[in-house]
Amino acid sequence: MSIGNLDTKRDWGHARDYVEWMWRILQHSTPEDFVLATGETHSVRELIELAFSEVGFVVRWQGSGVEEVGVDATSGNVLIQVDPRYFRPAEVELLLGDPSKARDKLGWRHTTGFDEMIREMVASDLDAVVRDRERRDRNA
Repeated sequence: MSIGNLDTKRDWGHARDYVEWMWRILQHSTPEDFVLATGETHSVRELIELAFSEVGFVVRWQGSGVEEVGVDATSGNVLIQVDPRYFRPAEVELLLGDPSKARDKLGWRHTTGFDEMIREMVASDLDAVVRDRERRDRNA
């Protein structure tokens, strides 16, 4: 598996929280602009480490820059590698939103933490793999 910039930081949030936020803004008495964000930032590297840990792998990083790879700490097998093809020409290193207006005026706060969101994403992907395998087995 290949990835671009491991150290890019993003304000990752769960759709469940954002749908609630949208509902709250629709209930607001006057039209206003609000920032949809958690106010927390996590790197792509953190996301990768957490996702792999959900399936039993500990990622150990080796090398640097475009030569960096994430290997399974137990077997030494490469799990992920940096590929310059996935670098964005106008990469923004840090994207972090300020949800304070939504918190103050709408009473909105995100309720799904980063770790929980990644666990749910991995579980959903694993379920999809199982369903796909069962579908192929039935059609074989």
